[in-house]
Amino acid sequence: MPLRRRSRWWWLGPLASITIFCASLAVLWIIIREMEPGQVAGAFADASRRQIGLALAFTALSYLLLTGYDKLALRRLGLTIPYRTTALASFTSYSVSFTLGFPLVTGGTVRYWIYSAKGVRASEVASLTVIAGLTFWLGLGAILCACLLYASESVAMLARTAPWVVQVVGAVAALAILGYLVWVSTGERTFRVRGWNLPLPGLGITLGQMFLGACEVAAAAAVLFVLLPGGHNIEYPTFLAVYVFACLIGIASHTPGGLGVFEATMLVALNRLPYEHVLGALLLFRIIYYLLPFILALVLLALNEMIRRIKRHDV
Repeated sequence: MPLRRRSRWWWLGPLASITIFCASLAVLWIIIREMEPGQVAGAFADASRRQIGLALAFTALSYLLLTGYDKLALRRLGLTIPYRTTALASFTSYSVSFTLGFPLVTGGTVRYWIYSAKGVRASEVASLTVIAGLTFWLGLGAILCACLLYASESVAMLARTAPWVVQVVGAVAALAILGYLVWVSTGERTFRVRGWNLPLPGLGITLGQMFLGACEVAAAAAVLFVLLPGGHNIEYPTFLAVYVFACLIGIASHTPGGLGVFEATMLVALNRLPYEHVLGALLLFRIIYYLLPFILALVLLALNEMIRRIKRHDV
């Protein structure tokens, strides 16, 4: 069997991966440098061991569920990849994209770095990244409409608006999701952009995407919820709606991880709670849910590259 010729552009993939990795190190240095030790120590001092433990557990659960995003996408694309590879690609890509932003570029590059070793093409990685992103949006929409309809009065009180406004927003989100479900259930759907075809999942996988995405968003929100000061008297569905809204504002701002925008939105929504304690909880949330996985992802990417180079040398 003749060997496939290398494309003259073969170096673009490794170059992009190295660039993303170096940029990650630079951003990590900036984040750590700008953190004041006194604030970090104060935030940890205000939180109990139980709160820290629960936050770490929900973080692990959230990232574990994120691996299911890739698994469902690979299933739709008809690709069989070992779960350990899927878990590594999913965890590292989300950890990096959450911190750097621009998930289609950063997350897609990290995924290609890992999946290409298993023979996955760049176009397939692009499709996988988009389908995984679709899982997130379906889950976010499902959580949003459920919380707005279930806890409309509590959400309206926090948002300083009428309950019927909250219910209308929830109903619109529900109709949008229902319309999409009907659309994908009536036949095979393909999204086309400049010659690139993206096969959308059918009804069965789409329902799985919604459930998985909703569980993952709920787990991520629980990380911050358990870190809030005691006696806040906020029901979890109400908090979940506020969290999703803050995430949407953060995504719209195009800042990496919604940094600053997410915190400001949460502080405004939770202004009845002590400012210092909420700010401390938000700082801990950033450290536990974003910074620690980001550092671990960089270590895993470095180890993965070292192991690949050792194997190539042995061959």
